[in-house]
Amino acid sequence: MILVNFKIYKETFGDGAVKLAKIIKEVGDESKIRMIVIASALDAARIKEKTGVEVWLQNVDEYQEGKHTGWISAEQAMAMGIGGGLVNHFEHQTPRGTVQKIIKNKPKGFELACCVKTTGQIEKWVAKTKADYIFYEAPEFIGNSQQSVATKPESIKKAVELSGKIPLIAGAGVKNKEDVEVCLKMGAKAVGLSSALVLGDDPKKVLEDIARGFGSV
Repeated sequence: MILVNFKIYKETFGDGAVKLAKIIKEVGDESKIRMIVIASALDAARIKEKTGVEVWLQNVDEYQEGKHTGWISAEQAMAMGIGGGLVNHFEHQTPRGTVQKIIKNKPKGFELACCVKTTGQIEKWVAKTKADYIFYEAPEFIGNSQQSVATKPESIKKAVELSGKIPLIAGAGVKNKEDVEVCLKMGAKAVGLSSALVLGDDPKKVLEDIARGFGSV
């Protein structure tokens, strides 16, 4: 499984989001690898409708329906064909108690990946939640063009061990086949990336290379 976080890079504004999503859908269909676009709430439904690619939200909040202005509802997202989301991303951190509430009360069938920046977070509380995935991203490698989470493979292995039965997604700086190979060999079940693809000169080439990493492990 490969997750591509669009963040709010200007390259994903308007039709840019749809263009990139079509590339991701195409590579996913060709490689038979599950591809997920992590999109802004402003674009998620449109991307899903225009491309048919699987779409998750970059963040969801604790309220599902009712008198709650400005919050992002997982229940409403499901009604629009959006099947999952992130919570507690390093760039959108959420109090621990709120994260636990979001995971506990998420709609049936809605997949949540709880993001962590340290293995300590996994050990202390995240592994005890009922998140569908744990998304491990060491902050020093996020957006790093020279290094990635694969630079410290032992940290991935430790994160996998601490996650127990919850599948681990490894991300931060992932940019090529070699990064993927390390992540998978250390026990990760999926990888996440962003800038390497969204800001790359040839997004399709980047994604095809990353997809090849799954076939070589």
